[in-house]
Amino acid sequence: MSKILAVLGATGQQGSGVVDYVIRDPELSKQWMVRAITRNVDSDKAKALKEKAEVVKGNATDRAALAKALEGVHTLFAMTTPVFGVDDPLEAEFQVIKTIADVAVEQGIQYLIFSTLPSCRDISNGKYTGVAPFDAKAKGKEYIETLPIKSSFYCRGSFMENFASQAMLAPRPDPNQMPLIDAIGDGGKWVGAILREPGRYEGKTICAATRMYSLKEIAAALSKSTGKNVVYKQVSNEEFANSLPDVLADLFVDYFGYINDYGYYGPGTVEKVEWAAKQARGKLSTLEEFLEKHPYKLE
Repeated sequence: MSKILAVLGATGQQGSGVVDYVIRDPELSKQWMVRAITRNVDSDKAKALKEKAEVVKGNATDRAALAKALEGVHTLFAMTTPVFGVDDPLEAEFQVIKTIADVAVEQGIQYLIFSTLPSCRDISNGKYTGVAPFDAKAKGKEYIETLPIKSSFYCRGSFMENFASQAMLAPRPDPNQMPLIDAIGDGGKWVGAILREPGRYEGKTICAATRMYSLKEIAAALSKSTGKNVVYKQVSNEEFANSLPDVLADLFVDYFGYINDYGYYGPGTVEKVEWAAKQARGKLSTLEEFLEKHPYKLE
């Protein structure tokens, strides 16, 4: 009998990638029945998912609804999104993570795969405190590790998908390097590895990315994709901040400053990414291959 794998945030980039990978994998699709959890079961994305998996309504801000959605689940893949417009975005997102983890334990879920990120605050010894989405997920990971539930951690790099929506400016000089991942196309390859051998990865953090890319390499790949001359240009922190909405300025200035000083995953970033790439089930997409499938457009 198939076990139930619940995917929280199943209509998003991470969740949809996990759902698609598991249901298409010849081995995992026989072992797991996928339950896609989403806030809006009537959205177009949710309706499309109904052709592939069980779709149920669930929201971490509604504890009772979440508990119901997790009934009978063996393994949960969980991710959270940043909380903006509040006094303490770190604590606000952490409370969401805590609710998910607590309900998972209460429902008797046996294994939790949590999508985490490194703590910029801790790795920088308090130098960079503005990257709440990273710090909240790192705090969530620490909390999960104290609970009576088996767990492992999917710590993804920067999404290749972000090139369609984020400006490629940075406040620090090269050689900044970014670990890049095709979140939709490849994310499931690491989660699938955990599902296949949960004992092997229990307690481990997989720093998921194809490889490290310098910003100059990224610019060159975007140039090839667009047929236009895309260059990496260093700007001051002030100029960079002024190019962003106020709610994002401090976050991204600290984010790129942290990466420049400490590396995306902190000490040993390159080695962590190299190890993680070897754990994926299947070939990973390079940035160039991703851009061939999803051409970058400059308006």
